[in-house]
Amino acid sequence: MDLPRISRRPTRQVRVGELTLGGSAPIRIQSMTNTPTSDVDATMAQVSRLARAGCDLVRVAVPTAADAAALGEIVRQSPVPIIADVHYSAQLALAAVAAGAHKIRLNPGNLTDPRRVRQIIAACRERHVPIRVGVNEGSIVQRAQGDQRRREQATPLVDLMATKLAEYVAIFEAEHFEDLVLAAKSADAVTCIAVNRLLAQRWDYPLHLGVTHAGDVHTGAVRSAAALGALLANGIGDTLRISLTGDPLEEVLLAKELLCSLHLRPRDEAEIISCPTCGRVSVDLAALVREVRQALTGVGAGLKVAVMGCVVNGPGEAEGAHVAACAGATKATIYVDGRPVETVPNDRIAEALVERVRRYEAGLSG
Repeated sequence: MDLPRISRRPTRQVRVGELTLGGSAPIRIQSMTNTPTSDVDATMAQVSRLARAGCDLVRVAVPTAADAAALGEIVRQSPVPIIADVHYSAQLALAAVAAGAHKIRLNPGNLTDPRRVRQIIAACRERHVPIRVGVNEGSIVQRAQGDQRRREQATPLVDLMATKLAEYVAIFEAEHFEDLVLAAKSADAVTCIAVNRLLAQRWDYPLHLGVTHAGDVHTGAVRSAAALGALLANGIGDTLRISLTGDPLEEVLLAKELLCSLHLRPRDEAEIISCPTCGRVSVDLAALVREVRQALTGVGAGLKVAVMGCVVNGPGEAEGAHVAACAGATKATIYVDGRPVETVPNDRIAEALVERVRRYEAGLSG
């Protein structure tokens, strides 16, 4: 079946280590460690875990000299490019570049001396290190003080964020440095959509998407999907992070699902669909789906697997799936390519379904 495809906004390309961002390159998933960067073992354990889950780039915080000193070993061991997140200190930014960071996250508004910004630009140019330049709603509001605060608050927030970012971009373009990735984030999904649409109209630099301060996995997933999904569906965005309070692994898993749902990233395991539960369902469908999902981790790339709880929607979904199970009161029917192939007791649904998926993937009939 031919599925509709999203036409992406054309951008210039940026190299981050061995990866290309923007242009025709895949949309890259980013996350950030929450370990002290100075603890190389703990940080590398998390970087490796994120990379195995499908993360393309990992950002690490560099608030101290000890963190900057650890960067060299982290970069050496990392299976993915490492981004150094630096604020307030040009010295730490220069140390991160010297340590081999593949990309720098920098907010020029946090550096009061323009000469120091030019030093960072020169160091990044010499080592071919791109810079992500970003504005956050919180930092924009906090920076406005006194009469200036009142004047700026009279300006719509989206325009204010874009204007501030334009000031930052001008600093780099004056130095003929265009190896940039731009970002504008807010905790509000609608603001994120509006400001990134404006950025996409004004510049052809790659855009990094994210909702800042999104919350835990419950609120953060929805807010991020609302904002990032709307932008990605309109072809806007070249990298993304679903920022959550908690385990960064959840960020990667949610970002993968978002991209796969929009047909912007191929699935590396079976796509599982299941029906909403209702009074007709006579099996523990939620537990069954968890069991099937766990058993099919890394299995069945490109296959659609349906786990259905009753005969109302089950047969119809089975016709559209490669492999499906439709549960009844005491037994379930297993389908392959829309045709029933066997009936099993309800306590064997997961076992039979997984076996059929493995057979299908191996090219065995039935």
